[in-house]
Parts: sequence; structure tokens; C-alpha cells
Amino acid sequence: MTTTRGRGQADRRTAEAFRALHHGPTPLVLPNAWDPVSARAIAEAGYPAIATSSGAVARVLGYDDGQLTPVAEMLEAVARIVRAVDVPVTADMEAGYGLDAKEFAERLVETGAVGCNLEDSLDDQLVDVERQADYLSAVRAAAGADLVINARVDSFITNGSVDEAVARGRAYRRAGADCVYPIAAPLDVLQRLATDIGGPLNAHAKPNGPTAADLIALGATRISYGTSLHNFTTDVLRELLPEL
Repeated sequence: MTTTRGRGQADRRTAEAFRALHHGPTPLVLPNAWDPVSARAIAEAGYPAIATSSGAVARVLGYDDGQLTPVAEMLEAVARIVRAVDVPVTADMEAGYGLDAKEFAERLVETGAVGCNLEDSLDDQLVDVERQADYLSAVRAAAGADLVINARVDSFITNGSVDEAVARGRAYRRAGADCVYPIAAPLDVLQRLATDIGGPLNAHAKPNGPTAADLIALGATRISYGTSLHNFTTDVLRELLPEL
């Protein structure tokens, strides 16, 4: 696959470098950015990589979460974040914005992103597990090693079961996902998910808890914050405004 990455780009911005961060020696903590300013702040704080938040990016662009952002606008927002920092960037791309796998992979790699988050629900309904696994497999085939795929499992936000989450996670790993993300998994089942799915496991932290340390202790190896950091900063602004 042809990419736009320059020959002089530092090795630490490659998909290979980002993939390696999922395998230790320390867990990977990814505060989620929504624009170049937040991305630079995260990089300057010493984090080795940055994840975008689709919900936060959407709101900055004037839309809401739920694949309501035109794909061209989302991709351009990702590209701006990539250009702003010297660490790997992985993009939250919701459910792929209706793109077929080949076009999705090609257009995302063109932004300079080295990873993606893809969720397995649409309109609050889980996508058929085989259909999702086929899509992930096709993205993997199109991107090769140029994208680190984080496969989100939405069982716990659609009234699914732990067994279902495990089955989906295993299917997505077989399809080529590098990491599995059972979002909103209760803390008391996280250890089982980590053990039964195998491989790197992403869990969701928030400023008011659960903390990254809580989740790491239960077996998570990758921690992200979703929209929670954007929500937190917006709430701080709301509290400050009456005092101005």
C-alpha cells in the first residue's frame, strides 16, 4: 500500500513502533485528543502515543457522536492531529463511516495515522459478529502492517453478556485485530475478559474513575479515556464562566 509518510519520518511514528507499545514492558496509557492543541499537550506531557476521540472530534467540528460527522471532515481532523505531533496517532473511526474496508484503510493511512478503533455496533445494535470479523479481516488485508487495529466490543453497552463479549473478542483477534476493547466492561469481569480473550486488552478510564491503575491491576494493557477528557475540560470551562 502506498502511503504519504515521508522518508525522514522518525521510527517512533510507525505502526510497528505503536504496535510494540501494546506488548510492554509497561501498559499503554492513551489520553484521547480532539484537536492539535490537546494532542500537543498530551505529547508534551510525555505520552508515547495519542488516540483521538471520535465523539470529542465530532463535537469540535459541530456534530455529535454516532457517525454523524462526514467522513472527509473526520479524516482531515485526524490528519491535522497527526501533523501536530511527533508520536504515533491512532484514530477512533466509529464503525468505519460506511466505507468499504479497502477504501477505509487507504484513506486512513493517507492521514498518517498508524492505528484505528472500530466498533461493532450501529444505531445501538450489535453488528453480526461474522460480518464484523469479515470487515476487520478485510481492513487488515488492505492495510497490511500499516494499521494497528483496536476492535471495540460493544456488548456491555447493548445489554449483551460476558460470554458474548468473549466470543466477539476472540473472533476479532482471529480476524487480525491487534487489541480488543470491551468498552464499559464491569470491573468485576475485566480479569476474565483479559484471560479468556487473550492478547492486548483496552479498558476505559475516566478522570473520576476508574483509574488507569485500577484497570491495569485487573489485566488491561491499554487504557484510553474516550470523550471523558473533553467532557471534563468542558465542564471546567462551564464552572469558570460565571466567575469571569
